[in-house]
Amino acid sequence: MIALSLAEIAEVVGGQTHDIPDPSVQVTGPVVRDSREAGPGSLFVAFVGERVDGHDFASAVVEAGAVAVLASRPVGVPAIVVEDVQAALGALARHVVGRLGTTLVALTGSAGKTSTKDLIAQVLRSKAPTVFTPGSLNNEIGLPLTALTATEETKFLVLEMGARGIGHIRYLTGLTPPKVGLVLNVGSAHIGEFGGREQIAEAKGELVEALPPAEEGGAAILNADDPLVRAMASRTKAKVILFGESDEADVSAENVRLTDTGQPSFRLHTPSGASDVTMRLYGEHHVSNALAAAAVAHELGMSADEIARALSEAGSLSRWRMEVTERPDGVTVVNDAYNANPESMRAALRALAAMAGGRRTWAVLGKMAELGDEALAEHDAVGRLAVRLNVSKLVAVGGREAAWLQLGAYNEGSWGEESVHVSDAQAAVDLLRSQLRPGDVVLVKASRSVGLESVAQALLETGAEGEVAAR
Repeated sequence: MIALSLAEIAEVVGGQTHDIPDPSVQVTGPVVRDSREAGPGSLFVAFVGERVDGHDFASAVVEAGAVAVLASRPVGVPAIVVEDVQAALGALARHVVGRLGTTLVALTGSAGKTSTKDLIAQVLRSKAPTVFTPGSLNNEIGLPLTALTATEETKFLVLEMGARGIGHIRYLTGLTPPKVGLVLNVGSAHIGEFGGREQIAEAKGELVEALPPAEEGGAAILNADDPLVRAMASRTKAKVILFGESDEADVSAENVRLTDTGQPSFRLHTPSGASDVTMRLYGEHHVSNALAAAAVAHELGMSADEIARALSEAGSLSRWRMEVTERPDGVTVVNDAYNANPESMRAALRALAAMAGGRRTWAVLGKMAELGDEALAEHDAVGRLAVRLNVSKLVAVGGREAAWLQLGAYNEGSWGEESVHVSDAQAAVDLLRSQLRPGDVVLVKASRSVGLESVAQALLETGAEGEVAAR
């Protein structure tokens, strides 16, 4: 964070100083909410959670070097006391972003946010210092904490914005007003909470409504192939740039193909020229993500050659998202277990099929959460798709939703041993350990709550003989 005195911070957040001998002392380190991350010059934000009260760690963080605590009550050590810690954190982020000359890029969508954010960050940082959301810390706490890591040297700030209801993105854009806004898609993720795709589109479109007009540099990057996203052009005064397969797309790809290992290759077209891309990531769905990143980068002044070079060099920065690891015995484990929705599940299965190259493929799948009334149909459809893609064996893990996955496969024609339903992750591990053969490819994917990353980890530990090589 930029250096600010405790007196300045107290004024910005509307707080009262307590037990601070010298209000001119500056916060020169990071703003943190985890006491284990507190260090010299830091500011610790004390949240009260369901199980842990951050105020209880106040003395420990000051001993570790924290300058003060942002708290909702006096804690016996230097503190700025406010009525609402979350609101104060947001106000501080808004102040810091306003002080910097950073170009803020925000993105949202039902699927692919984190992968696309990682691509944008890697492309932009090849041009200038860039700060971006770590992992998927895209909510009202993670977003301001990320924004506060920006400094005077930061040229680009790339922020992922999530939403679980109407008004959430509007709130986030109020904390960190974007200049460039990207909407990837409107899918089925969280449809049970929103009530329908139209409501999801209403929430996601709050991002483009927050952009400045075109004459002030505002730019809305929209998916030309998603009608609900494309319609958002009417909700913004910003310049509109379209990406996708549509003939009207400003940024597009031709000659798309997958390499023998399932990595996409294509010719990138932008208004400034064309250039060839071969990605290190896996799956054709990353082409759309790459086009979105390219549209952002083009709008921020990068040439087609610069963008293509950066996209070809970009890797995966976030864990458990199409994380491909080959065991010494030749078994390939694809850990995509961070989260799942119908769109990302279909993309992962298609990537698995593309990676097969004649090898046996395994899809170890679990529940997709928050689908509401669509849950049965969507799980059934994923099970059917696994059969249509000739996945060698589907292992459906868990309760009712997993049973629906297996039932879909059965109804599509998987009547023998091509699909099986197991009770939990350990049962899946036991099955795989007994049946995997060298050369097999295993995809592991489910919603975060299922915890299927433990299956991938167990498989890698099982196959570890010396160093495991990650590709």
